Amino acid sequence: MRKQSKENELDKVRHSTAHLLAMAVLEKFPKTKLGIGPTVKNGFSYDFDFVKKNEQLKPDDLMTFEKRIRELIKKDLKFKKEFVSFAEAKKLFKGQTYKLDLLKGLNKSKKKISIYKTYEQTKNQKLKTKNYFVDLCAGPHVSSTKEINSDAFKLMSLAGAYWRGDEMQPMLTRIYGTAFGTKKELDEYLKMMEEAEKRDHKKLGLKMELFMFHETAPGIPYWLPKGLVILNELIGFWREEHDKRGYQEIQAPLLNKKELYEISGHWEHYRENMFISKTGENEIYALKPMNCPKAMVIFGSKSRSYRELPLRLSDTDRLHRYELSGTLSGLFRAREFSQDDAHIFISEDQVKDEYLRILDIAKRFYSIFKIDYSFRLGTRPKEFMGDIKTWNRAEKELKEILERTGKSYSVEPGDGAFYGPKIDILMKDSLGRD
Repeated sequence: MRKQSKENELDKVRHSTAHLLAMAVLEKFPKTKLGIGPTVKNGFSYDFDFVKKNEQLKPDDLMTFEKRIRELIKKDLKFKKEFVSFAEAKKLFKGQTYKLDLLKGLNKSKKKISIYKTYEQTKNQKLKTKNYFVDLCAGPHVSSTKEINSDAFKLMSLAGAYWRGDEMQPMLTRIYGTAFGTKKELDEYLKMMEEAEKRDHKKLGLKMELFMFHETAPGIPYWLPKGLVILNELIGFWREEHDKRGYQEIQAPLLNKKELYEISGHWEHYRENMFISKTGENEIYALKPMNCPKAMVIFGSKSRSYRELPLRLSDTDRLHRYELSGTLSGLFRAREFSQDDAHIFISEDQVKDEYLRILDIAKRFYSIFKIDYSFRLGTRPKEFMGDIKTWNRAEKELKEILERTGKSYSVEPGDGAFYGPKIDILMKDSLGRD
């Protein structure tokens, strides 16, 4: 609980520093349109639309903003949350295109609209109404900038980001930053980032002639001869280990009519993440985003006996998912990939034993590469298929299974797939990052 509390406090510091960044940017470029400024893993970001062509940022500008943020921190500025009506919010953010866009969504969903004011207080505690900053925000934030260590934050980099991650929307300038409780923690993080840069797999893959990317296929790797040798060796090892454990390998079409995904539920719940094509015969096809429906087609292709169970069907087919361009990150987040996949047909009384068999495979694979890992249980999301009783029973059983492994695990509420709860395997890289 203490660790969680510390993370929550750090999240407030980072979120509040993002607001100070927006203040600093507006002071220098008053006509800037503001996007969003959320916390992200290990820091925060804020998106800006610099409407004038001569206001495009350079890396040196980050130093200027850092200096101004430190000055703002010393002013002991206060953060105050207020709830406002849709009409009041429209007046507050008049001319702020992206804030107004967010407001429309909040109003449509009938959610409460909250703002945060950042201001300076006089000795008689009266609010100074001049020059305070207002942002559309749910929070939380620190109560005062005194809670932010001016020596323990840094603006890291600039990047481009489409509004709402949509390629059809304007490209904004994103500023990334980080903040910690102490300067020591910041220095340790910067050192880790320096080491991570040396290990950037996108650069190493190209340098070692393993794989490459090209602008004509965003997020889809070209495997070069040396890299393909490694990939094929790994798949060969995968086949050998699965064969020992009674798996049968299958291969299925990469292209199917939408009717298959309507039956599986993916068309309703996952369509925006699929590559879709319409033919001249007015038929709609989709590239395979996951293997599940195909395994079901094979299972249902003939009458089955309970004596066949467990029936373990495995494959490493290529999958295609329409990930937004702003989220692509080398092989970590790609639009085409292959995965160690299997669909296992069992009776309910076989669930626990089969899960333990699966986790044994994980132990076998990761131990060879000396990869440290833990588990995470994803429970029922807001949008789900099936009845709640079945979900509750499944989640209970998965918790019992995780307890039996003896390894540490965490629970992520609402992170299950729409058709069932799941166990994720969290691995640590060479720098200790999950």
